[in-house]
Amino acid sequence: MIPLVLAETGKDQIIKKIGGSDEVKRHLENLGFTVGGTVTVVNSLAGNVIVKVKESRIAINEDMARRIMI
Repeated sequence: MIPLVLAETGKDQIIKKIGGSDEVKRHLENLGFTVGGTVTVVNSLAGNVIVKVKESRIAINEDMARRIMI
């Protein structure tokens, strides 16, 4: 498992684990990040990433991207 921040751009990845407090996990789940779900890194700049989740594009900071394990 590696954090989402290190994922290869343009390749579909499966979310294996989401770390952090219950509040953080709930926030990421509301955005569409669920264990077993697919996520694709669209672009990465200085650790911040733009990802495609459930046909939506979402920008998340490096701290949040490090909590999502693929």
